[in-house]
Amino acid sequence: MIQERKVKLTIGKAKYMATMNDSEAAKDFLSLLPMTLTLEDYAGTEKISNLPERLSTGGPPNGTAASIGDIKYYAPWGNLAIFYKNFGHAKGLIKLGEIESGIEKIAGIRGNFTVTIEKDI
Repeated sequence: MIQERKVKLTIGKAKYMATMNDSEAAKDFLSLLPMTLTLEDYAGTEKISNLPERLSTGGPPNGTAASIGDIKYYAPWGNLAIFYKNFGHAKGLIKLGEIESGIEKIAGIRGNFTVTIEKDI
């Protein structure tokens, strides 16, 4: 059985919950928390940020498509991506989890902004 873990994303005064999966990359990501990142818009599809270190992928990732609300790791660049639009298959993209609600608010934020991500215990 896959064990899921909850994290809280704080942007300004707004809080968003996400469920992380049990992949090696997600476990590695969780081990880095709490962290504060600066997110920027990328390609009108996702909010991205470099991570402080690369995540373990358990081997070369085959890649996956992205859905609205997905939290992904893009292994070739070593960055976190929060998708607010669907995106086709991309080699090296690994799903870490997904935003439970509020992705439309995150999508509407203009310019760079900071997010604090922490485990929700």
